[in-house]
Amino acid sequence: MKTILAVDSGTQSTRAMLFDENGVLIDKVREKFEPYFSLQKGYAEQHAELYWAKLCSACKTLKERNADIWDSVIGVTVATMRDVGICVDKDMKPLRPALLWLDRREADFDFKKLPLRSRFCFNVAGMRDAAEKHARECRCVWIQQNEPEIWKNTYKYLQCSTWLNYRLTGEVVDSVASMIGHIPFNYRKKRWMSRNNIQRPVFGDFGFDKLFPLVEPGAVIGKVSAAAAEETGIKEGTPVVASGSDKGSETLGTGAVDGETASISFGTTATVQFTTERYVEPDKFLPAYPAVYPGRYNPETIVYRGYWMLTWFLNEFARRQGEELTEKDFDRMLPTIPPGSDGLTVEPYWSPSLKRTEALGAIVGFRERHTVFHIYRAIIEGINFALMEGLKTMEKRAGVKIKKITVSGGGAQSDEVCKITADMFGIPVVRVQTYETSGLGAAICAFVGLKEYPGYDEAIEKMVRVSRTFEPDPDAHAKYARIFEKVYCPIYRRLRPVYKRIKKLKKGEIYV
Repeated sequence: MKTILAVDSGTQSTRAMLFDENGVLIDKVREKFEPYFSLQKGYAEQHAELYWAKLCSACKTLKERNADIWDSVIGVTVATMRDVGICVDKDMKPLRPALLWLDRREADFDFKKLPLRSRFCFNVAGMRDAAEKHARECRCVWIQQNEPEIWKNTYKYLQCSTWLNYRLTGEVVDSVASMIGHIPFNYRKKRWMSRNNIQRPVFGDFGFDKLFPLVEPGAVIGKVSAAAAEETGIKEGTPVVASGSDKGSETLGTGAVDGETASISFGTTATVQFTTERYVEPDKFLPAYPAVYPGRYNPETIVYRGYWMLTWFLNEFARRQGEELTEKDFDRMLPTIPPGSDGLTVEPYWSPSLKRTEALGAIVGFRERHTVFHIYRAIIEGINFALMEGLKTMEKRAGVKIKKITVSGGGAQSDEVCKITADMFGIPVVRVQTYETSGLGAAICAFVGLKEYPGYDEAIEKMVRVSRTFEPDPDAHAKYARIFEKVYCPIYRRLRPVYKRIKKLKKGEIYV
């Protein structure tokens, strides 16, 4: 038997997993931790060393539990959350805590100070608002403005995956499929932005010296060093193979690579993406990400707070007579609520989207008959409506028709959520043999990279298996289609002026 050690480092936990060449998850160890600490409202930071410590602890425990087959590990690969910035000095020591994708601090940005060429292109494309939003959210620019000494001493600005690859091998190298975030990366060309790229000035004083070499998924980054072997229990000299981000690895791990299958991730961030051979923007002037399947791309729609919204709802509102209701309690009640939640509709922008920069969350249609269970189902439906809207746009732009959906993430474990999703999208929803699809996708990448399979299609055929299919109910789908067209889609257009006024009020401006 040959196995791959796949590490999935996420927002709230690190998982070390052993997969064999048939896609069987032999064992996994999960190390939980607090997702972040916050020095000020809106800040989300975490110590980079914590991610390494949890990786080491998880791997050591996994080794102890599988000592009899540990020598079967032929490679290691790391898939991580996206958009995490880590400043390191010349000794590769973190200069400050990592800034997470959840961080909401904003840099100062004056559009008028951009070069004329950049301003002209953004204005002509109708992307000035999006460019300004992106620039304010660039945490590397915030560091430049507020912690200039730290930026001056920053030797490399790493992503979480780059940091863990370095700790394993001593090599500062990463996969192009992991470069997803507020960094000067050219998604179409899968390389760092050139100096004359119109978007490059948005990143401020971000020189090429702070960047690092990139490789395609499946490439061997290096080998486990003696120091890393001592800390992790992984055999020294084991190859470390580049894979990709958690979401991209999930798409590969569910086999959604044929252009007719979409992959939905019901995670802290909810996404829908599919795989294309050519570069297709998911919406006008928004990037498609490099896929973990080399030479391909993943157009993607994101609902940033996604299934975090359910956690938020449970924590804040799901209490009855002092007894806290669990997620399973609510899932059991989902079938008792009709499609459309008795007229309750959620617009799920608890965090704004890339295109709808002024969007806020909204719950519309309250009546006296509505209960906490209606709200719970309406949140699930609202997330799906947003993903449906994005998928329809992506299908049109790519000239494809999605015929099947695969699901990953915590929400995918719920039969009720999967059935609602099938009814809403009107196509079959498929769950594969393991919930750990990010680790499975990374393992597929490693097996191919180490020549255990001749290609990705062959590896997917052997390693990915459907465990259950949820078929849509035609009557429920017809009802959802009417709600989507007549109720959900108009909400944003009608509420957009209100959202803008709320934001003006928040900034202390005149409320008109």
